[in-house]
Amino acid sequence: MTSAAESDFTRPRESAANLVPDLNNVNAFTGDKIATDVLARFAPWSEHNATDLGDLVWDPNTLRAARDAQRFLPELRTLDRVGNRLDVVEFHPAYHELMSMAFGASAHALAWTSKEQGSHLARAVQSYLWNQVDGSTACPMGMAYAAIPILRAHPALAPWAERVAAHDYDPAYAPIETKRAATIAYAMTEKQGGSDLRANVTVARPVGPRGDGEEYIVNGHKWFCSAPMSDAYLTVAQTEGGTSCLFVPRWRPDGTPNGIRINRLKDKLGNRANASSEIEYHDAYAILVGEEAHGIRTILSSSEYTRLDFAVGSAGLMRAALSQALFYNDYRGAFGKRLSDLPIQAPVLADLALEWAGAAHLGFRVARAEDGHDLEDSLTSRLLTPVSKYWNCRRVSAVVEESIQCVGGNGYIEEHPLPRYYREAPLNAIWEGTSNMMVMDVGRVLTREPKTIEPILDEIRTVSGAHSALDQAMRDIESMLDSPADTARYLVTKIALATQAALLLEHAPTVVAEAFIDSRLGGDWGPGFGTLRNVDYEAIIDYARLG
Repeated sequence: MTSAAESDFTRPRESAANLVPDLNNVNAFTGDKIATDVLARFAPWSEHNATDLGDLVWDPNTLRAARDAQRFLPELRTLDRVGNRLDVVEFHPAYHELMSMAFGASAHALAWTSKEQGSHLARAVQSYLWNQVDGSTACPMGMAYAAIPILRAHPALAPWAERVAAHDYDPAYAPIETKRAATIAYAMTEKQGGSDLRANVTVARPVGPRGDGEEYIVNGHKWFCSAPMSDAYLTVAQTEGGTSCLFVPRWRPDGTPNGIRINRLKDKLGNRANASSEIEYHDAYAILVGEEAHGIRTILSSSEYTRLDFAVGSAGLMRAALSQALFYNDYRGAFGKRLSDLPIQAPVLADLALEWAGAAHLGFRVARAEDGHDLEDSLTSRLLTPVSKYWNCRRVSAVVEESIQCVGGNGYIEEHPLPRYYREAPLNAIWEGTSNMMVMDVGRVLTREPKTIEPILDEIRTVSGAHSALDQAMRDIESMLDSPADTARYLVTKIALATQAALLLEHAPTVVAEAFIDSRLGGDWGPGFGTLRNVDYEAIIDYARLG
């Protein structure tokens, strides 16, 4: 006979069995089929680096630091108690914890400190893993990666190159001679010019002789300077010869603070732990980098690295959001099944998995091109860098938004990492050139150097005949090459998708590659995630599961 207590429906039922815990204590590298495969193939010597960093990604202490760094934001102190200029930014200890983890793992410098083959790819995997943790610290990490070859190319800056490349982090605001490691920022954009650096009005004049490595004095402003507490900035100013690149340390050679004023910190949508600022130069000491009038050329020589980092970083952010969605849907039950097994949900998860797989393989392919030494590698890097930056950074916001849908209301509260990912997602498409700038760059390359497309088409040709839709995509690309400016985003999108498809055919399970091609190139796909049809959803989802 049923007791009164057992029949009392006003009593709450036990619910703990269906409450999803935090995603913790799983190795983000060893559980990632794409990252492990690409390192095993092309840079096995770095597997221990990735394994060590992979252990940190989903560690509860790392997640706590990433959350706290975004909650307790940087604060600008322009003056001390009695009114003397300070111009320092103070960070929460969690930010310094994250910086120590990232720089200690050489997520910024492994490409330049290792002599092993595949060092750019190895560093890209480190960046991919770190971007699953925090985007705010990924910014100074990426700037260091791009700046090291510039510093090494100029003897006057060699001591700086050594400290920026150190597998260490030293946040002290002090002259470089007293520090064991250094960070570096880029300060290019001005309020009136934006991406058009030739419109800059900041000026630099020589102290004595003109030329590479000589001392200059800089006056002017910069409208966006991220990580202003870096130990030095690479900046652009007008000299008598034209637009030039200069190195501006935070301290003068005599040990006094340089003439740099931090006016304000930006109140940004995301990436908030990274103190983006507005600065002014007041007779700031600087060293000319390269010859006068060659500033844009000097800066562009490093942009391939920052843009690669954004493409890989966006793939990493997709991976983080997908990991959260899969973990939640595999754990949570509804209507007698796991969410991931529901016929309405499995196509969504599989579609997200395809998007991540294409993005990860594309980003890592560009990194492999950086490791090459022949003309084909150089051409591949020149074209695929803006293509991958454009496409991966465009797609990540949609992936994160759909991942929030997969978790539901629990993924919309600030205790969950997904809102942080969502605010972070649009930024990589803006930094170092917006989407249209990437499209313009591709058009410029194809117009001036039409042969840059050939290595990419050759890769696609190696799998020709494997799928009619991919063959048609290659023909479409070839038909548009005579007038790339007229087809713009359509052409860049086709190049991205066809390259992803060829990479998946070579490196991923057949079911993944064919589903990607059918949906992205075959026309059997709707405008949103979850419209896949007639594919093995479980096999695709399993490819994306950690473990």
